[in-house]
Amino acid sequence: MPSRRSLLRAGGTFVLATLASSPASAQAAAGSSDPWHKMPHILRKIRPPRFPNRRWDVTAFGAVGDGTTDCTAAFKAAIIECHRNGGGRVVVPPGRFLTGAVHLLSNVELHVSEGGVIAFSTDPNAYLPVVFTRWEGTECYNYSPFIYAHGQRNVAVTGKGTLDGQARQGPWESWYADGGPQGGDQRALREMGDEGVPVEQRVFGAGHYLRPAMVQFVKCQNILVSDVTILEPPMWTVNPVLSTNVTVRGITVVSTLYNTDGCDPESSSYVHIQGCRFDTNDDCVAVKSGRDADGRRVGVPSENVVVQDCYFSGRWGGITVGSEMSGGVRNVFAERCVINSPDFPGHYPVKYPVYIKASKKRGAFIEGVYVRDFTGRNVEREVIFVNMAYNSHEGGTEPVSVRDIRMERTRLDGAGAVLNLVGLETDHLVGVRLEKCVFTNITGPDKIAFTDGLSMRKVLVDGVEQ
Repeated sequence: MPSRRSLLRAGGTFVLATLASSPASAQAAAGSSDPWHKMPHILRKIRPPRFPNRRWDVTAFGAVGDGTTDCTAAFKAAIIECHRNGGGRVVVPPGRFLTGAVHLLSNVELHVSEGGVIAFSTDPNAYLPVVFTRWEGTECYNYSPFIYAHGQRNVAVTGKGTLDGQARQGPWESWYADGGPQGGDQRALREMGDEGVPVEQRVFGAGHYLRPAMVQFVKCQNILVSDVTILEPPMWTVNPVLSTNVTVRGITVVSTLYNTDGCDPESSSYVHIQGCRFDTNDDCVAVKSGRDADGRRVGVPSENVVVQDCYFSGRWGGITVGSEMSGGVRNVFAERCVINSPDFPGHYPVKYPVYIKASKKRGAFIEGVYVRDFTGRNVEREVIFVNMAYNSHEGGTEPVSVRDIRMERTRLDGAGAVLNLVGLETDHLVGVRLEKCVFTNITGPDKIAFTDGLSMRKVLVDGVEQ
C-alpha cells in the first residue's frame, strides 16, 4: 500500500501512484534487472584522445600575457601550426592572455599551464563571424562560443590554469536581465525551429542578442576537457553537441549569471564526467538532445553518459535531464556525487539532486536514469523531481515517455520532500524505484501523479520505512 507521503491533490482529487499489478507496472517490473552492468562496458568505450609529444607556445606567435594585448591572432596561428604539423600541445604559459574566439582543430590540445589565464574579450564582435551552433537546443548561426570546434577529431582543453569568461564585465547579463533584448531573438529562433526554416537562414550574431556558450564542440569525436578552472561563462559552460567519446574530468566551474549550466552533453554519446566541481547558477550536469520540432528533426539522442565523483552546488538540478530532450535520452548513470558539500558550498543550494524535465511540446523519451551512492545535505526542494509537464503553458501534443528512474544507496540530510513525480494523464511516468536509501530531516510530503510502477524498498524517511 502507498504510504501517507504519496498523495497529490490534483484536479480536485487525490491521485495515487500505481503500486499494485497493472500492465504498466508489470512492464516496469519486467525491466527490473540491474542496469549497472552496462556501465563498465560504456566506460571501456570512452578513451581520452592522446597527442604527439610536440609543443607550440603561444608567446612564440606574439601572445603577451599582460591582460590587455589582444592575443586572438597568436592563438589562431599557434593552433594552425600545431595542426599542420600533425598535432600536439599548444601551450599557454603563466600570465593573463586576452583573446576573442579560439577555434580548435584536429589533433590539437590547448594546454593552460598553472598560473596561466585565458581571459575572454567582453566585446561581442570578438566572437564574429558567426558559426554553426545549437542555441538552447535549436540549430542556427550565432556568435562563436569562446572555445569552439566543429567537425574535428582529437581535441582537448587541459591544464591547471583558468578560463575566465569575464561575463560580468561584458554585456551578456544586460541581454537577458530585466526584459533585455535576448527574449525577442529567443522567440524568433524557436519559431524558426518549429516552422522548419532552413538552418542557413537562421542567422543571428551581429545586431542580435543570443549569448554564446563558453566551450562547445559540434560534431566532434574524441574530446577531452581536463583540470581547468572555468570562471563566469556567458551561458552554458561545457557543451558537447552531436559528439562522441567525450571525457570531462577534474574541472571546476564557477558561474553566477543566469542559465549557466556546468556541463551539457547534447545529442552526444559515450560521455564520461568525472571528479568535477560545479558551482552554477543553473543545473550542474544537464543531459540534452535538442528542442521541440528542431530537436526531433535532427533526431539524435544522448546516450551512455556516466557521471562520477562530482560535487554539485548548482542552483537547480544536480544530475538533470532536459528540458531540451526532443531527440531522446537513454542510459544516464551517476554515482558517488556530493550535494551541497561543506567543502564546496557554492553560491546556491541544489534544489533537486535529480531533476528530469519533459513535456508534450518536447516529445520523445527518457529511458534509464540511474543514481546511486549520492550523499549530501540541505536540499532546497525534493530529492527527485520528475516533471513531465515542464513549461506546460507552451502546449504540445507529442507523445512523451519517461521511464526507469532509479536511486539506490543514497543518504541525504534535509529536503522539502523525497519525491515529486508529475506524470501526465495521457502519458504516465513509469518505473520509479528507490532502494536502500536514508533521508533525514524531510519537512514535507511526497507528491505523486500519474505514475505507474513506483517501488520503494528499504527506504527510511526520518527513521520510518516506506
